[in-house]
Amino acid sequence: MDRINIKWIYLIVLSLIWGSSFILIKKALLGLTPWQLGALRTFITGLFLFSVGLKHLKQVKARQWLWIGISGFLGSFFPAFLFAIAETEIDSAVTSVLNSLVPLNTLLMGMAVFKIGSTRRQLFGVIIGFIGTCLLILKGAELNPEQNYLYAGFILLATVMYACNVNIIKRYLQDVKPLAVATGNYVVIIVPALLVLVGSGFFEETTLSNPNFKMSLVYVTVLAFFGTALAKVLYTTLVQISTPVFASSVTYLMPVVALMWGVLDGESFSAVQGIATVVILFGVYLSHRRKR
Repeated sequence: MDRINIKWIYLIVLSLIWGSSFILIKKALLGLTPWQLGALRTFITGLFLFSVGLKHLKQVKARQWLWIGISGFLGSFFPAFLFAIAETEIDSAVTSVLNSLVPLNTLLMGMAVFKIGSTRRQLFGVIIGFIGTCLLILKGAELNPEQNYLYAGFILLATVMYACNVNIIKRYLQDVKPLAVATGNYVVIIVPALLVLVGSGFFEETTLSNPNFKMSLVYVTVLAFFGTALAKVLYTTLVQISTPVFASSVTYLMPVVALMWGVLDGESFSAVQGIATVVILFGVYLSHRRKR
């Protein structure tokens, strides 16, 4: 199959998987704390990846392990906690829209750190995306006064980490197979995750006796396998067969899937927030549109 068609298939599948991740986080939080959820998600994902990927680690060169580790913390470890913490205060649908800032931050990170040039159109797109973000957050705070929209900052921080990670993969890990990158990430971060899990009170009676505990485990397991382990391999592959910009554009479609789940779950989403979402995505489009 032509590589152009393959990359679009990867993009659509990832959009469906990651677009559903936000509602899974929301449901898992009914029986777990954000720290327990993030740590357990990371630990279970590591077990999945180790079962199929350890044999591929021999292709990772010694000099690449530093970047494998940095990629693991920025692309998996810290975001797992940041998203869980954010969703204790803001709706999953809003979280998914804010996550669409990844392409904008990929561009900015490429300019600032990796010395990648930009055009006026791209800078204009960044400004529009920023305006849409402010509108979405301010309207969300007005619509849901009981929610603390300062927690949106956790999502914004996670998008910066994702943006840095995608540039690292493209620049330093291009010749490493996706499964080796993903497995190597979790070789580095699984022990810190286990330490956090133990320290979070996960094994205490108050957690184990929670009536929502068992279903939360189901949600986290599904999230870990599909939303993290499988998706991480697919995403790394997409970065390698396309470009960082195209790969990060998975966030165009993710909000559509997440908004659908949010509405079905009874979340409120106003017309103004819908406009703000369109503004953000338009900014992303402008910032990554190639000049003809």
